[in-house]
Amino acid sequence: MNSLDAFANSKLFELERASLRRQLVETRRELEPEEGPVAFRGGRKLLSFSCNDYLNLSQHPAVKAAAIAAIETYGAGSGASRLVTGNHPLFADLERRLARLKGGAAACVFGSGYLANLGIIPALAGEGDLILIDALSHACIFSGSRLAPAETRIFRHNDVDDARRILNAERGRFRHALLVTDGVFSMDGDLAPIAALAALCAEYDVWLMSDDAHGLGVLADGRGSSFIDGSKADVLLQMGTLSKAIGGYGGYLCASQPVIELLKTRARTLLFATGLPPASVAAAIAALEIIENSPDLTMKPLAKARTFTKHLGLPAAQSPIVPLMLGTAEAAMAASKILEEEGFLVVAIRPPTVPEGKARLRFAFSAAHSDVDIARLAGLVAERIPFQPEPVSCQPFS
Repeated sequence: MNSLDAFANSKLFELERASLRRQLVETRRELEPEEGPVAFRGGRKLLSFSCNDYLNLSQHPAVKAAAIAAIETYGAGSGASRLVTGNHPLFADLERRLARLKGGAAACVFGSGYLANLGIIPALAGEGDLILIDALSHACIFSGSRLAPAETRIFRHNDVDDARRILNAERGRFRHALLVTDGVFSMDGDLAPIAALAALCAEYDVWLMSDDAHGLGVLADGRGSSFIDGSKADVLLQMGTLSKAIGGYGGYLCASQPVIELLKTRARTLLFATGLPPASVAAAIAALEIIENSPDLTMKPLAKARTFTKHLGLPAAQSPIVPLMLGTAEAAMAASKILEEEGFLVVAIRPPTVPEGKARLRFAFSAAHSDVDIARLAGLVAERIPFQPEPVSCQPFS
């Protein structure tokens, strides 16, 4: 055995022993009118509560038809970077729609949400600048900050006072400052205090950036977490994905025209990555059309999540994501197996995705989940799974 294989086998053994080894499991998803979001795994048919397709638009006939038509018209791939020959005509329409929905002057579409953050943050934060990040922000935000020559500080989760403490002590030493947070936290389901952060950033001349991957399409009539209070908070940089409620693939940033033009010139993950395929762009356009014209649909995932939390006596859900804290990776895996045996797919979330001692089941609710199935799932959880009734970080909005 060579040293590389010995290294890999040793790491795999350690991960297996700690119940932290990951494996890809083939999954086929369907939306069945009588049953809701169904997943086929290992030859079994399960009702899925683990998918981020909150509005089930990946299965919508109009979205699929738009993707097929785009392939017939433009082909299967874009063929190059958007700055070479990969900027097919559909991009302009998608970016106009995103900017309109998010209340921005302009938008830029990237290959994925992860690529967006890897490109945006280093393009805006350079040497002599400061980056502040919420401690529970998504991994791609931390990855993007590591690519920037700026200095990075971490503030306590959703703690505006801690962010203020850092700025009060250090803002004066830096040319520019960028504060980045999730709008909806992907593993906890709670909301960032966007309005309070916007006020803080205005006070200290800090650029506020929110990752609204889990807010677009499901909060504030689909406009996302920057609009929770009824009007747009002063978020200069609204980033998100096309792979959750939009039901497809890709990432975006909505911002001012000069900022978007700068990123189209300097964001390395746009410059040096092949543009999204026409089918993905067309599918996103069709999905946004549905979201803009279906306010009742956008309200359903949160309502379903709150039905679940009410059954279990938990604080009202703030988003379609509800974590059930179990502590150890072993406990989370065992709980997931119990639910799978009863016909439910709820994937265990373990370190390093979440901190040590915070392994959990992460429930993701969609518009197509029935109240009957939610009640059955909640009853099973209450009867069979000894979870920790840990409160969420923020008060739920009304």
